[in-house]
Amino acid sequence: MEIERKFLIQAENLPSDLSQYPCLHIEQGYLCTEPVVRIRRQNDDYYLTYKSKGFLAREEYNLPLTKQSYAHLKEKADGIVISKDRYILPEKNGLSIELDIFHEAYEGLLLAEVEFPSQEDAENYIPPLWFGEDVTYSSKYHNSTLSKGDWVL
Repeated sequence: MEIERKFLIQAENLPSDLSQYPCLHIEQGYLCTEPVVRIRRQNDDYYLTYKSKGFLAREEYNLPLTKQSYAHLKEKADGIVISKDRYILPEKNGLSIELDIFHEAYEGLLLAEVEFPSQEDAENYIPPLWFGEDVTYSSKYHNSTLSKGDWVL
């Protein structure tokens, strides 16, 4: 079960020292958006992911892929293959912030996600001051929606 909240970030509010945090280079495409079936390259690792419907909480299953399998499936992806850098920043109470800086079609889009051990923790979370609008309950900001390519910044 994935329990997360998602927030828009304004570029002027980004932490100035991002280079000190781990960064993952991510490319992902969608074979299906209902239900969500995604392929992802994360640095040199490759995954096939299934996600159920939902906003704050939803099921998520990851299966490893080979580089060759990923390349084969990438050709079958619908819409836009999303490219982004994900910085992992420490957050209070042992949590982590996953800060996504999008490239190419969504250059300028910045989203922060925080995953929680329980729905209660998620609902009681007070975000840092540099976070913007809470878009947890907006499907507009699901990567599967972005992959359709009909969203404009």
